[in-house]
Amino acid sequence: MTAKFLQLMSSDTSRAMQADSGSRTTYAAMEGRAGESHDVLTPNEVAFIEARDSFYMATVTPDGWPYVQHRGGPKGFLRCLGSRRIGFADFRGNRQYMSAGNLAESNRVALIMLDYVARRRLKLVGHASRVTAADDEGTVRQLMPEGHKAMPEAAVVIDVVAFDWNCPQHITQRWTAAEIEQIVENEQ
Repeated sequence: MTAKFLQLMSSDTSRAMQADSGSRTTYAAMEGRAGESHDVLTPNEVAFIEARDSFYMATVTPDGWPYVQHRGGPKGFLRCLGSRRIGFADFRGNRQYMSAGNLAESNRVALIMLDYVARRRLKLVGHASRVTAADDEGTVRQLMPEGHKAMPEAAVVIDVVAFDWNCPQHITQRWTAAEIEQIVENEQ
């Protein structure tokens, strides 16, 4: 766990619980690396992010409740726009506008991205903004997945604050039908 992510996600209560369970020394050592900056997306994170075909995004309601939404699209629809910025095209969905409304109130988001086959998970927190074509048509077009003809309703751009890779211990391996077909084809 990176020092920045740990700093943002820890509380006095979680630290006390770590002390009670005997793990506080380990977490204190990680917190001691606070000068290390691990919030820059390296080629490893960029490759992982841009290979995703889905992720989960949490926003916060004005009353403080988390709202988690699954987002999906073709591989590569989530794109890196720099060493601390990612984004995706926001196509018209079910017209609930829960995430969009929450972002208008608080720009804090958390994303969880999974690679079920490799049992890898990346958690990312940042500040998001919803950008319409009228605001910045270039960014919206840049985030359009290849082959899509319809202009997205908007784009969501996220300035990365911190991220953390998690251990694979409890990630169940899963394959898509296309991945299974490829495995079978390679075996023949």
